Amino acid sequence: MVRPAAFTAPGRFWRGNLHTHSSRSDGVLPPEEVCRRYRAEGYDFLALTDHFIGSYGYPIVDTVPYRTRSFTTLLGAELHSGAMENGEIWHILAIGLPPDFAPPDAPTFQPSKAQERGPDLAARAVAAGAFVAIAHPQWSGMTLADARSIASAHAVEVYNHGCAMGCDRADGFSIADLLLTEGRQMSLIATDDAHFTEPDHFGGWVMVKAGENTPEALLAALKAGEFYSSQGPELHDVRIEADHVVVECSAAVSIIALGHGTGAKGVHGHAMTRAEVPLRRLNYSPWIRVAVIDAAGRRAWSNPVWL
Repeated sequence: MVRPAAFTAPGRFWRGNLHTHSSRSDGVLPPEEVCRRYRAEGYDFLALTDHFIGSYGYPIVDTVPYRTRSFTTLLGAELHSGAMENGEIWHILAIGLPPDFAPPDAPTFQPSKAQERGPDLAARAVAAGAFVAIAHPQWSGMTLADARSIASAHAVEVYNHGCAMGCDRADGFSIADLLLTEGRQMSLIATDDAHFTEPDHFGGWVMVKAGENTPEALLAALKAGEFYSSQGPELHDVRIEADHVVVECSAAVSIIALGHGTGAKGVHGHAMTRAEVPLRRLNYSPWIRVAVIDAAGRRAWSNPVWL
């Protein structure tokens, strides 16, 4: 039997958003109000990730004062430097950055040839202790070669609620599945990318399995892939037994197992809380991930499990 790490690790699930902006960059609310709103919505933690750009003063916002007994924060930023293949600047999500992380020479969102390359900036963030994700690939116009070059990334942002609401470009699954098929053992995150300028908040999050709701425990669990992502549905267990995947979840209408290429198989019904999905349609994929869809069309996604 094989299970994703989220369902074998000790502890409980904590709900959090990993991509958020405030008035310290291009968001409209001050950091304390952003934290208050997420706390009021029942989130257990938040990473404020303002744009790490010179015109904003290269902010790594100190959110420590907004922590409570039941709500914590992770320090982070959205990093930018250098140009992707389409000529636009990189967007790299970094969670768990030290406050003194050295900025690149990125005064604005306009890239230049002299700047530090995006892959090098990502590697530097990982070396500094951060959990790093490739941000909103579809919105950025990212190519597979771009994504492939961020060799140090832990994850791909596969759902971005702000990009869903603002421009209908929320997807990162195409890039993620191609990287997985090339053998990259990456995790998958859903986020808000909230700016509070439109309905871009409380729409995508991660459920992190950890023994305690502390920055240290959450960051370690993120790096270990001990989480799943959701827009609403809950995943209670995912396990591979012989020739099928067993999924236990909140009420769903579709439970789907996916693998490389065209490999996919779904089970459909009403208010399903358990399903056995046969693996014969997954083309002997070396990795498998699960998607669950509820009656409102909201989804939850497991991290890939490697066979």
